[in-house]
Amino acid sequence: MHEVLLITDGSCPMGNPGPGGWAAILQSNQHERVISGSHPATTNNRMELAGAIEGLRVLKTRCLVTLVTDSMYVKQGITEWLPKWQTNGFKAASGRPVLNQDLWEQLDQLVRQHEVHWEWTRSHSDHALQNRADALAAQAARQQAAALARG
Repeated sequence: MHEVLLITDGSCPMGNPGPGGWAAILQSNQHERVISGSHPATTNNRMELAGAIEGLRVLKTRCLVTLVTDSMYVKQGITEWLPKWQTNGFKAASGRPVLNQDLWEQLDQLVRQHEVHWEWTRSHSDHALQNRADALAAQAARQQAAALARG
């Protein structure tokens, strides 16, 4: 099984909701692939989820993935909260519908295709690849905002 390091991030620097961007850096052996994207009206949490989803989506065979995120929302959501949400029909403890159900379901399906180990790192810390992913996600969000401003 291929071992892959996947670093993800999402950004919504102009506020929630607003233009947002996501990025993923995949490394395996000596190979690296960088992907990013954006959405015109979204939230930071949706972009954090999108980074993880899109990073996993590019893997074509079952892999051993170490996924590094600076989002406790993503890490706790997939490792702790999701099984409870699924049991409760995607209702939060408050009884309200879980936000971003569509993305949680996509992420769950992709995670099941691989062996994923989740790691959290502090945002804007000394993790060089996380800082790079953060910059790429913010750049994608700024490009989306500029495209919207041009009309």
